[in-house]
Amino acid sequence: MGLKIYHNPRCSKSRQALALLSEGGADVEVIEYLKTGLTLSELTDLLEKTGGAACAMMRTGEAVYKELGLKNVEDDAALLAAMAENPILLERPLVSDGRVAVICRPPELAAQFLDAS
Repeated sequence: MGLKIYHNPRCSKSRQALALLSEGGADVEVIEYLKTGLTLSELTDLLEKTGGAACAMMRTGEAVYKELGLKNVEDDAALLAAMAENPILLERPLVSDGRVAVICRPPELAAQFLDAS
């Protein structure tokens, strides 16, 4: 099974993770989520695959994060809905092999997908 990287080409960390995977010979599907967006269902699936909380998948430094007052929101469903409406809130790069998903910050975390293939 190939990998998916939820990628922002303007992000150096995302570019580094993609390069690491590509240079490692991985079959990588690039999803430019800022262009395509993600559905609530897709985000929920990714959250389950990370095994963490929705707040860990969020870019808390984004202006929209502050504008929406998300700092004190603990409800995963509300945070996922905010990410579905505002894809800029999704932390990147996020890599998934279909079983697990990992926020690859630092980008070197993507190497674990090379070891598993």
